[in-house]
Amino acid sequence: MADLDIPTARQLIDGAWTAAADGGELPVLDPATRETIQSVARARAVDVDHAVAAARRAAPGWAATSPSERGAILRRWADLIGAHVEQLAEHESRDVGKPRSGGRLNMYITQGIVDYFAGAADKLTGVTLPTRTPDYFGYTRPEPYGVCAVIIPWNVPAVLTVANVAPALAAGNTVVLKPSEIAPLSPFALAELGRRAGLPPGVLNVVTGLGPEAGVALTGHPDIDHISFVGSTVTGRAVMRAAAQHLVPVKLELGGKSPNVVFADADLDVAIPAIIASITENAGQNCYAGSRLLVEESIRAQVVERVAAGMAAIRTGPWDQDLDMGPLVSQAQYERVRGFLAEAPSAGARLVTGGEPATAAFDDGWYVAPTVFDQVDSDMRLAREEVFGPVLAVQGFRGVDEAVALMNGTDFGLLACIWTSDVSRALRVAGQARAGQVAVNQFHDAGVIGFPFNMQKESGFSRGGGYAALREYTQEKAVAVRLLDRPSA
Repeated sequence: MADLDIPTARQLIDGAWTAAADGGELPVLDPATRETIQSVARARAVDVDHAVAAARRAAPGWAATSPSERGAILRRWADLIGAHVEQLAEHESRDVGKPRSGGRLNMYITQGIVDYFAGAADKLTGVTLPTRTPDYFGYTRPEPYGVCAVIIPWNVPAVLTVANVAPALAAGNTVVLKPSEIAPLSPFALAELGRRAGLPPGVLNVVTGLGPEAGVALTGHPDIDHISFVGSTVTGRAVMRAAAQHLVPVKLELGGKSPNVVFADADLDVAIPAIIASITENAGQNCYAGSRLLVEESIRAQVVERVAAGMAAIRTGPWDQDLDMGPLVSQAQYERVRGFLAEAPSAGARLVTGGEPATAAFDDGWYVAPTVFDQVDSDMRLAREEVFGPVLAVQGFRGVDEAVALMNGTDFGLLACIWTSDVSRALRVAGQARAGQVAVNQFHDAGVIGFPFNMQKESGFSRGGGYAALREYTQEKAVAVRLLDRPSA
């Protein structure tokens, strides 16, 4: 690990590892043991000022750098990520609490994202516009915003770092990144590899701190040109209010309450393992987690029985044992999930499996057993609110109309997954889904390159992810030219 050890109580500003201005520190805890891994700098407003100033100084030079050279630097960054997969996976797995194999998979995804935008950096083009006469010429050009603020949560920090930073850098922006203070180690390690790949000082700065301190200072900073925020809907609204003070464009990726909609003709041997993985991967701590299971009544009992059996068989343990599921990330998250577990039975839901802290073998960690509740009504909190834990809410439906009503029956609109052998029905239901992303006979976007991470309703709005991300981080300038006759010599 020595090659990618993160300096204690430091942050990366202007290409150098520096302490917080007031010397403040924050502990980073291992969720499996609740012990401190190390400390990082506790950034406050003055540190954010320094990071933004560094990004502002670097912005003109980076924007003027050839897109091909920017792409070459990103390609070297991707190569370094590939060469350090195991070290990066250890940082993320221990920091977040996910099994080592999950951390490793996240790093392969991370490398792929950076590689994708390395290739896209010199493919960003404008358009030539038609004119009414040959005496005019019109065209558009995409231009970077300048300094971009990126704020990400703790659940998949490496992927979320590059999903926002890589397209911003490819488009010619500089970045101030604030990862969650709960899980900042893999973002720091990635930034260090970016520095080694050739990112000039100030192009990518990383500060850690509490939301009310560093986060508020960053989103309200007058020298920020664009804000990307990934997190809760409540905080997303606060970010929008802060951005409004300086009329700064915002990209928001917020919560989800994603359904798996299972029709009677679905291939259950394919669907059930995917449904289980959709709510147990990362202990259910994903915005797109499949936290609702909507099942046609004729197969409901069978599906619930098979899903519950699979959930009960999930092996839980610390990251280095590389089992199926780790702990929740923090005490606060543990208490939140336990609150849902305690409330659901009294509201009328039937507990099928789980429902208790899974602490028999690991008393020190924030473990919760994979849980299934059946007979969930749409007005229960369990059906409406984001739990962010391995807790599955089951509802039955009769017919397509009821399935669609249940599918769309939350305030969120991130992902909907449809399981059926009827292609026509799948396409019709996909068209009716009020979600930014739809998957048919799979969970999420496996097998699709450049899949955009879209959302609707209270899940936010974004052109982030995939082919559209470069457009998110550029502003279009329109140019109209009148071609004048030159006098003859």
